[in-house]
Amino acid sequence: MNKFTEIFKNASFTRLFIANVTSQMGSVIGLTAFMFYILDRFSEQPSYATITELMFSLPTLAVFFLVGVVADRLDRQKIAYHCEMIAAAMSLCLLGAVSTGWMPLIFLTLFIRSAVQKFFFPAEQGILQGVLRKEDYTTAAGLNQFINSVFMLFGNAIGIFVYWTLGIYGAIVVDVVTLTISGLLIKSMKLSEEIRQPNGTHSLKDLNIRFIWSDFMIGLKYILSNKLLLALIYGFIAFGVVNGGFSVMQVFILKYKLAPDNYEQVSIYLGIVFGTGVMIGSFLSSLLTQKVKLFKLIIIGAFYIAVMTILASYATNVLFFLTICFLLALGLPMINIAIGGWMPTIIEPKMMGRVQGWITPLMMLSQSITLGIISIGYPKWFSIEIIYWFVGTCFLIVGGYYSLVLPRLAREKEAKEKLAGKKEVQLNY
Repeated sequence: MNKFTEIFKNASFTRLFIANVTSQMGSVIGLTAFMFYILDRFSEQPSYATITELMFSLPTLAVFFLVGVVADRLDRQKIAYHCEMIAAAMSLCLLGAVSTGWMPLIFLTLFIRSAVQKFFFPAEQGILQGVLRKEDYTTAAGLNQFINSVFMLFGNAIGIFVYWTLGIYGAIVVDVVTLTISGLLIKSMKLSEEIRQPNGTHSLKDLNIRFIWSDFMIGLKYILSNKLLLALIYGFIAFGVVNGGFSVMQVFILKYKLAPDNYEQVSIYLGIVFGTGVMIGSFLSSLLTQKVKLFKLIIIGAFYIAVMTILASYATNVLFFLTICFLLALGLPMINIAIGGWMPTIIEPKMMGRVQGWITPLMMLSQSITLGIISIGYPKWFSIEIIYWFVGTCFLIVGGYYSLVLPRLAREKEAKEKLAGKKEVQLNY
């Protein structure tokens, strides 16, 4: 607990944390409400719900070569601020698009809004790395996972409540307000130039095509030269498939198998159960990170979640499904906290944007392909159970691969750090 109170004494981290929470709150409410709006209005066309999810993942493939370079070369604080404000403006445009009822315009607006927000995460991660000490990274990852569990616990319920009481328009307005608050909080932060622009001062004029491509390839060379980072990224590709499946399969199994008549109400219960599981898992995983090596938590978590995901496909009633989802949720923080605390220690601060510029599109590519397959194939070619089996198998593959490579690479990293530490002591002496 002392670690959590200590980290909030850092004013910059506190503002960034609150901004991130506020932004997530609006997005969760808006996305949940929009998903149920689509399912209500186009009940016989589940592909529309999947396409909606695609509009949040596909934009990465349109801007992937820009986001990392922009985050590393331009002012990270200004990027994060403008992302939130432009996204808020696009949400206002979404109000008009929804009022027309024309789905191509709605999807286009969602696509542009999502494309803008893809620039936020690399910039925000760069700022976070700059304002924290190395020993605080895992604590910050634990806090973020805890907040994610709160959104899982209450997000669906709040989103559905807002949708029921204020309608889709009210939910979008909430999204606009929260994004605006987040942007203003980021703008109010007092950050040194070293944190905002770790690679020196650059302007938009400097970012010509040749410069962008050169910087983008520097990021690739950096990843390829770091065996541990490369191994983690291979697993992230499979995690993209998992994200694509999880984004729709829980709602689908409720609406089209377990609770077709009251899936909205059951979704609230699912959110509470799943969020409670992640919240408890976050607390347990934070304790485990102090006693168990991070790579071991990642491996154990992957195998555990694989088993629970496959078991969930055999649910024949809501109670059994909710029980398995609770058990599954307990294991998610093992992976998220371990990776979130480990990655900043592996990546140099000046390279964070360009590395994220490769990680995010790789994940989103596999996520988009997965969603595309689901939108075309479900329910015509395969059942909801097949989606669960596929996602579970991906976790098994990741767990197996990580168990083969991560222990050796982690030992090599520790050996190099010890050697570097000895050399530094000798130089100081």
